[in-house]
Amino acid sequence: MQLPPRQRRALARLSRDVSFLALGLPLHLVLGFALFMAFGLMWETVEGGDDSTPVVLGITLVLAACCLPVLTAAQRRRFRRLLGVDIPRPGRRRPWRRIGYHCLAGAVLGTLEGIVVGLLPTGAVAALAPGWVYALPAQWRAGFLGSATWTVSVSLVGLAVLAAVPGLAAALVRLESRVGPALLGRGGREDLARRVQDLTESRAGAVDAADAERRRIERDLHDGAQQRLVSLALNLGLARATLTDLPPEAREVIDTAHREAMEAIEELNDLVRGLHPAVLDELGLDAALSGLAARAPLPVRLLADLPRRPAPAVEAVAYFVVSEALANVAKHAREATRADVTVTLLGAILRVVIVDDGPGGADPLGGSGLTGLAQRVRSVDGTFRLSSPLGGPTMMSVELPCQS
Repeated sequence: MQLPPRQRRALARLSRDVSFLALGLPLHLVLGFALFMAFGLMWETVEGGDDSTPVVLGITLVLAACCLPVLTAAQRRRFRRLLGVDIPRPGRRRPWRRIGYHCLAGAVLGTLEGIVVGLLPTGAVAALAPGWVYALPAQWRAGFLGSATWTVSVSLVGLAVLAAVPGLAAALVRLESRVGPALLGRGGREDLARRVQDLTESRAGAVDAADAERRRIERDLHDGAQQRLVSLALNLGLARATLTDLPPEAREVIDTAHREAMEAIEELNDLVRGLHPAVLDELGLDAALSGLAARAPLPVRLLADLPRRPAPAVEAVAYFVVSEALANVAKHAREATRADVTVTLLGAILRVVIVDDGPGGADPLGGSGLTGLAQRVRSVDGTFRLSSPLGGPTMMSVELPCQS
């Protein structure tokens, strides 16, 4: 006869909880027994035991200390296999938390586990009292059958105990699932530090992946669309030079198409350089920024002090900052007559400062791209500062952490 799904789930949950508690019982009590023996020997020493008592006491304490890592690993395995709770490996700091779990919490939990696990067979035996009483030999049965009320009462108590076992087992499992990870795993600060480290590593991976994707797009544009536009412009220029007998209207169409193709090539070149210029990979940040300064629509003085190359992701962010800042100066600060760009690598910090003599008043919320620029800087744990009072000058300062 197959049980309904709800009852099957309840039976499976009870089996899991009882198995979890039964396996935890010896793990909790083995160290408690060793400490009980140690305290007994210590008391015997105080009361005037023989000369071998301190030696036995020392051996007992050493064995108890050696058991701690083994018991911790066994408890972690019990939580993972039966409850699906993965307790992180504890750090070396603050071992007292694990000692407290095995010595104090373990003793209490072991006692409670022994009671709950013991209630199951006890309740089963009591619930079946009428059956096993009648199965006794006649000379033994007389004493039990003298009171049918007693037999029925024992059976009812056994059924009540069996009914209470699932709830007690589930409550004790919930208690252990809170106490165990809290004391056997990492502490709050260790867990927070680990989470921060994981987030930092994942964000660094995302930044590197985005940078690699930009490089791929740059290569595809350079080797694909850009080459096709160059070929189109060459064909149109060849047609304009060789087909001299065309009507004026047709020549005007060819001239217009050739001019628009050349403008598209120039715009595509600017786009590719804004994504990730090839010179940045080949010659480094100094050369790439020199190209930006030379193409800027206003005079730019560049001062770069880079004794070594930063990480590729940091170079890409620094290049993007300077490129976007100069574009903003050309677009929004039309009265600016010059800009100064200073890039300095001091220890593990790459500092980028862009100053222009425009009218100031730059607002990060005004649609000038400064918000996205700040987000790009923060993606590598950098800091972004902007000073742009009305009347100028405007100074943008960016500091990017750069490992050696």
